Amino acid sequence: MDNHPASWAPRRNLVVVAWGLTTLLLVGTVLDALFGDGKGAVLTGLATLAVGAFAVHWTLIRPRLAADADGLRARTLNGTHRLPWIGTTVRLRSTRRLGRDGVTLELEYDDQLFIFGQTDLGEDPRDVLDVLTELRARSAGA
Repeated sequence: MDNHPASWAPRRNLVVVAWGLTTLLLVGTVLDALFGDGKGAVLTGLATLAVGAFAVHWTLIRPRLAADADGLRARTLNGTHRLPWIGTTVRLRSTRRLGRDGVTLELEYDDQLFIFGQTDLGEDPRDVLDVLTELRARSAGA
């Protein structure tokens, strides 16, 4: 367990790329509004807003998931949610859409459901589940 992180978030380089792309799109929007046509400026403006929303989201929710001996902390735009080990179900869900397999980590506590993909965690959800399983076992044995 010592080699594994106890928290997971979107990869830092992905966040930096999102901010860089947002900046480039903003410059393109301004240039298109000044020297191009209005329709192009609207389209690049919408792209700027979309990529910028991801950049803001990925910046604000760090870390997305954290674990310790007491339980889990899932961070969303609505705040940090504390999930004790007792009563929290942790499982993997595999889906196949458009010919592509996807794996997500699901955390369920009371009526709350949190779903994390590889982009949210910065790692494969299967690896995160292994670390969480080990942490949960250690906390139960302590």
